[in-house]
Amino acid sequence: MATMRTITVTGEGTAEAVPDLLTLTLAVEVRRDSAAEAYDDAGQTASAVTGALRGHGVEDSGLRTSGLNLRAELAWSENHGQKINGYTAATTLVARVSPPSAAPAAISAAVAAGGDSVRINGIEQGFRNSTAVAAEAQEAAWFDAEAKAARFAALSGARLGQVLSIDQRPEHGSPVPLTAGFARAAASEGVAIEAGSVAISAAVVVRWELQSPDGDGD
Repeated sequence: MATMRTITVTGEGTAEAVPDLLTLTLAVEVRRDSAAEAYDDAGQTASAVTGALRGHGVEDSGLRTSGLNLRAELAWSENHGQKINGYTAATTLVARVSPPSAAPAAISAAVAAGGDSVRINGIEQGFRNSTAVAAEAQEAAWFDAEAKAARFAALSGARLGQVLSIDQRPEHGSPVPLTAGFARAAASEGVAIEAGSVAISAAVVVRWELQSPDGDGD
């Protein structure tokens, strides 16, 4: 019995769309003489920041605390060794803002509420529901795999038979760079954020049976 000939290829596809969600990461960092003061003041500042975000349409489900840290600030003295100069309390907040056009005003309000204790650690644009965009990327990946397999089959003097296996690789979203890169600013809304587009990528590994041109599998 002849051994079945097969071909396995990887197809890749990408779909792009305008994002409808912006994920903002903020840090609150407070330095005080005592650990208790640092911790309490950081909590009050974080509450003020989240209150400002809620006031600009960020839902409770869109707010998350992702980190909390309290540490001593040490300094070295040649005559006295290490000495504690104070304590720093820090926490990280993640906010989901939708639509992204509401983000500049929300960020400005958060910065005003937190003052010098606020740090902006970054933004990421994406989708509230990426299913439709992901489906387009998967379809593009499938057609890419099929085209590659058909091309290699023809080069080998064969044609594609039935699909034997499909292995979908994990999808991932990657923000396309901001189109204007924080280029515009207004005192009432802070730094402008350009929506640009966000790409969802997909990859699929497909294995086909190879058939001879007359339709035989060997």
